[in-house]
Amino acid sequence: MSRLWLVALVVALVLVAPAAQASAPAANACRPTPTDAFGPFGRGTPPFRSKIGSGHVLTGFVLSALDCHPLRRARVELWQANRSGQYTRAGSASVNTDRYGRFRFEGPFPPSYEGRPGHIHIRVFATNHEPLLTRYVPPRGSRGGTIRLVLRPALV
Repeated sequence: MSRLWLVALVVALVLVAPAAQASAPAANACRPTPTDAFGPFGRGTPPFRSKIGSGHVLTGFVLSALDCHPLRRARVELWQANRSGQYTRAGSASVNTDRYGRFRFEGPFPPSYEGRPGHIHIRVFATNHEPLLTRYVPPRGSRGGTIRLVLRPALV
């Protein structure tokens, strides 16, 4: 390693260290969302719409585990079963996050079926990040909820 390169690295670390220390708690708070690979996926991309009914509003935001920054224009796909436990296009939607990584989805409260609590399957795609498969289980009787989705950077 050349001496000049080493000096440049030390100077850069000295200049960046205060900012890195200030954002360290946020970085630690950005652990990737656990995956849940089960779901009704493989049926194509749900239609782009933010509402499939009424009764429950799910808001959320998508962040990068790399630096905790919001991921704009991430595609969030949402699927929920009907009262018979079937997944159809009518019970699905795709939304894009805004420039702050936020999204909003409205639908009926997800019904319970076959002993499983009502839930919404979520799949998220964002540039330079691994796709995320997870699900949201709303608190019983709630009319809304918020979810934080943190994606892993893609390995190059």
